[in-house]
Amino acid sequence: MVKEDKIKPLLTEEEIQDGIQKLADELNKRYENKEVYLICVLKGSVMFMVDLAKRLTMPVKMEFVKLSSYGSGTTSSGKVVAVDITLPDLSGKNVLVIEDIVDSGHTARFMIDYLNNRFKLNDFKFCALLNKKVKRAVEAEADYYCFEVDNKFLVGYGLDKDGCYRNLPYIGYIEV
Repeated sequence: MVKEDKIKPLLTEEEIQDGIQKLADELNKRYENKEVYLICVLKGSVMFMVDLAKRLTMPVKMEFVKLSSYGSGTTSSGKVVAVDITLPDLSGKNVLVIEDIVDSGHTARFMIDYLNNRFKLNDFKFCALLNKKVKRAVEAEADYYCFEVDNKFLVGYGLDKDGCYRNLPYIGYIEV
């Protein structure tokens, strides 16, 4: 923990898990008996994807992509860098992108465009743990999300500041 960062709690571990369960119940109905590819956007989404996947009852395959749009700052750079976007052929598949947060919309828009332009998907939805109430820099919305949050710099449960705080079991905010 960086000494000057004072983290104020926003969502408890229990609230997060309850939100994920509600989302899983909805997804289980939508994809009942259908195979789904979960595509986790690393690194921030890994905890969310793991907890969500444990609650899904349909056949699931997991893939991982590594994108970056923040660098070491506290605001999106506006440029998405595909660090590793190696995926199998997803044509004809049901795909659910798993993201930690939709805020500026840059990462979501990148993934939506990339998958729609590269594959002819059977079903494609975008899922986020958090939907930030902000004016998006680009048009992109999550089809599913657990929580709507205010425009604060969030950390914990996969979200970081310069690589720190991902391991917190709750989500808090840092006033910047």
